[in-house]
Amino acid sequence: MLVPYSASEKAILLKTLIGFSLYSIACYIVIFLRPVWLKKVYIASFFFDIIFLSNLVYSERSFENSFFLGFYLLVCLHTIYFGLRFGLLAATLSAFFYLLSITSLLDFINWTDLVVRITFLYFITVPLGLLSEQANRDKKKVDDLKGKLLHAQENISLLQQKLSETEKLSALGRLTVGVANEMRNSLLVVGGLVRNRQENVDSGEEGGESVAAIINEIARGEKILVDTLDYCNVAKAELRREEISKPLRAIAPRYQGRCRQQHITVEEYYEAGLPKAKIDFLQIEQALDILICNALDAMPAGGILSLSTGQVTIHNAPYLTIAVRDTGKGIDPNIIQFIFEPLFTTKKGGLGTGLGLSILEKIMGEHCGFVSVKNEVGKGAEFLLNFPIQSEEQDRMTPCWEYLGCGIETEPSRHCSAYPHFGRICWATAGSAGQSRVAAMCLRKLETCPECSFYKTVNSCLPAHNTA
Repeated sequence: MLVPYSASEKAILLKTLIGFSLYSIACYIVIFLRPVWLKKVYIASFFFDIIFLSNLVYSERSFENSFFLGFYLLVCLHTIYFGLRFGLLAATLSAFFYLLSITSLLDFINWTDLVVRITFLYFITVPLGLLSEQANRDKKKVDDLKGKLLHAQENISLLQQKLSETEKLSALGRLTVGVANEMRNSLLVVGGLVRNRQENVDSGEEGGESVAAIINEIARGEKILVDTLDYCNVAKAELRREEISKPLRAIAPRYQGRCRQQHITVEEYYEAGLPKAKIDFLQIEQALDILICNALDAMPAGGILSLSTGQVTIHNAPYLTIAVRDTGKGIDPNIIQFIFEPLFTTKKGGLGTGLGLSILEKIMGEHCGFVSVKNEVGKGAEFLLNFPIQSEEQDRMTPCWEYLGCGIETEPSRHCSAYPHFGRICWATAGSAGQSRVAAMCLRKLETCPECSFYKTVNSCLPAHNTA
């Protein structure tokens, strides 16, 4: 040591150094074991560091000692990490503890030297704090841009994959239609010949069982081909405003006889006061046929078939729902993700073609809606058809294509799920907030819909036509 210390001063200094070492080790251990506590550890260490520096300055007992530079370092570090406000607090506390540690020397210190030392604490803090906050803002912007870039890359990758699959499926669909038509024609001829043979058998000739088996197989083949053609040729929906309960009320009586045979109770609930939905009546009847047949097949020993309508809100857009629920065994969770895939079926003995739910999904796609499933193993499954609602009043307001000027109405070759029926809820039918991210990407909507100016305008309740 350049300056001699008394025994008591050496003891104080030694204890201070030991205490500083122990608390430093404790800080590193806590940071290692609990990284989320890093900010709390830094704040706690700040107060320990001030106390430590104050002891060092006090032990030196000289205004010329260089330990006061530690306060500058302490203020710099915490200003950079926490920003300007905490930096100013750190500078103020440092000045207070520094003055406290040199109280006995104040009578021997030139006040201008003391003011300069303390003032420099703030001269350092302010520019560093401003730079730190600007750096944090820039970092946040970079992180946001990085997140958006990653999101866009994921969407582009998904789009490329889906476009490739769509191209393959389109080619396969064209081939399937041609093959199915040819096979159907052949089966119709064979079926006619075999039915003639059946008439001869009925008159006394042998071979009735084999002929009946042939007829059953041909009927099954015809059913598969009809379903395949239906799947490949789902017509474009002609949407008209209808009561959402109308197709359900029309189709429910058709299954009363079968329900009585299977000891199935039918429960119907139609919520009153629902707005009209834009639907294709015949297509929805076909969709409900599929769901009700599946529900009845799931309850061979009896149960309860529930048919209902209602309304929900999804992604800030209203939807009307038709629900078909059974009390069967439910769907195996391991296969539920595959139930809408073409030719996938769980029915045994050749009773199912595996195309019903695939046709259903395509029909809902034509309605810009979607199918959702609620499943409880051992208790049954519920399928919900979700139809987006755009009221007649909304039809008279400015649609998204006019507001955004995308030009979809002048380019018939382009397709947009929002045009021409859902221009006031486009985020739910053709945007990234809806069920189909691929549809959104095809429309170049790689950004999230809540950032879109039209979305913000509609959801801030600006209703008038030509003022959106």
